[in-house]
Amino acid sequence: MLGEKLKELRESKGLLQRQVAAELDVDTAYISKMENNDKSVSKSHLEALAKVYELTESELTPYWLGEKVLCVLKNNEHSIQALNLVLKNIKNVNE
Repeated sequence: MLGEKLKELRESKGLLQRQVAAELDVDTAYISKMENNDKSVSKSHLEALAKVYELTESELTPYWLGEKVLCVLKNNEHSIQALNLVLKNIKNVNE
């Protein structure tokens, strides 16, 4: 989710991975791994990426959180039940 979004954003801006890497002060391989969902994105890098792509951090945060949830729940037979419980509780908190 997040990796695909980051790649889409980079390509839409016409940037190369090495240019984004320079902005984040990381190597190009790290950007490649993030875009391929092989490496998680830290909160501090999320903030920097938002600046590079001229977004607010809150626009990328749902993708970042989604990746965290997916990482915990994937390959678990109770994933759907857990997500439904979370959705129910989030709705109750936000009302």
